[in-house]
Amino acid sequence: MNKNQETTNQITQGNILKQLLVFFFPILLGTFFQQLYNTADAIVVGNYVGTVALAAVGGSTGTLIGLFVNLFVGVASGTTVVIAQCYGAQDFEGVRRTVHTSVAFAVVAGAVCTVITLMAAPWALRAMGSPEEVIPSALLYLRVYAMGMVPSFVYNIGAGVLRAVGDTKRPLYFLIIACLTNIVLDVLFVIVFHWGVFGVACATVLSQLVSCMLILMLLMRSTAVFSINRAEIRLTNYSLRRVLMVGVPSAVQGNMYTIANIIIQSVINSFGTLTVAAWTAYSKVDGFFWMIMSALGISVTTFVGQNFGAQLYKRIRQSVRVGLVLGFAVAALCGGVFMAFSSTVLGWFTDSADVMAIGIRIMELTMPFYFTYICVEVLSGAIRGTGDSFLPMFISASGICLLRILWVFVALPLFPGFDTVVIVYPISWAATSVLFILYYLHGGWLRRRISIMGYAPEEKRAKA
Repeated sequence: MNKNQETTNQITQGNILKQLLVFFFPILLGTFFQQLYNTADAIVVGNYVGTVALAAVGGSTGTLIGLFVNLFVGVASGTTVVIAQCYGAQDFEGVRRTVHTSVAFAVVAGAVCTVITLMAAPWALRAMGSPEEVIPSALLYLRVYAMGMVPSFVYNIGAGVLRAVGDTKRPLYFLIIACLTNIVLDVLFVIVFHWGVFGVACATVLSQLVSCMLILMLLMRSTAVFSINRAEIRLTNYSLRRVLMVGVPSAVQGNMYTIANIIIQSVINSFGTLTVAAWTAYSKVDGFFWMIMSALGISVTTFVGQNFGAQLYKRIRQSVRVGLVLGFAVAALCGGVFMAFSSTVLGWFTDSADVMAIGIRIMELTMPFYFTYICVEVLSGAIRGTGDSFLPMFISASGICLLRILWVFVALPLFPGFDTVVIVYPISWAATSVLFILYYLHGGWLRRRISIMGYAPEEKRAKA
């Protein structure tokens, strides 16, 4: 072990449930505070600015922002997988090259995304059929938000680096600080200064800058193998190729959800501002379940990545079983709690009875069926942890993106109505879960990745 290496969570050893939970909870809390970013924006504008402003920071705007967030998180997952594999195999030179290449790519890609957003935002909002009264505020929010894309991308890469080596606590601390900054600035800019949508956008960008600076300071001052040296920040072909081979399919997979949702969002927009506001409020509540699923997926991916690098194949399969149990427990808990307190949680975002009634109906059609998604998150996370990202992307494209698009263009004309739009979500979750179960059990994914990496076959490791 490198003498300068800092102490990290040794997830290649010990009780799997305990190690996975120790890894999972800081990520969960981190994603909770990340979700609180957007939730705080929605609560403040919904209660102090109005329904149009609430629709402006959610709806089409939230869907478009999701495209870039999925890109950031996807590439960061590529960094996490490659570093976790190198770290598990004790290839510390590979860790250093991947860290510096990923940071360089984050800056370049973040700048490109900023330019694209500034240029394409007006067209995208109108192409999605956003209500005319919402477009000016939504456009303002997007343009200000674009200024924080480089810091956001760099933070996600930095957090991915730390998580890959088992350090989940410090990314959590930085997110807590950034989230508190966002809430304080929301109150100051909107309630005190009356800046409206511009205020919540500025608060979000400044809080993203805070989290970025904190994680960069940590990595640049560290003496560990994953520290950043400014002179070494450059795009290294081999490391970038490995990161993108995992990260790009992961980003595309995430954006397939978003692309399908853009089409659905366009249909939802046709039902008017009240429905868009209800969908925004529902999405903020629903987002708490997805943040837990995201944390579980990241945990499984990183856990499998390190153990795959260490060639502990039995431990990989055991971690999948533990992850599935945790996922089903979370689905039951979240679905039950949200449905029991539906009026209360929607009331955080709006006092409109009409908006709340629509929001409750959406919850009734989706939340009891959360369990149908669990296999998608856990199994795809495990498979991706070995470096196999293309086929999970293809499966998601078939079960999520294609099915939802076909539903809009085939089922909706036959059975027009808002309920028909919403029920495609649990249907697509169930269909995609079936596809992932078949691939996990019969797709030969682990044997193929072992062969590609030149590791000892599973049969020999089992006898060792």
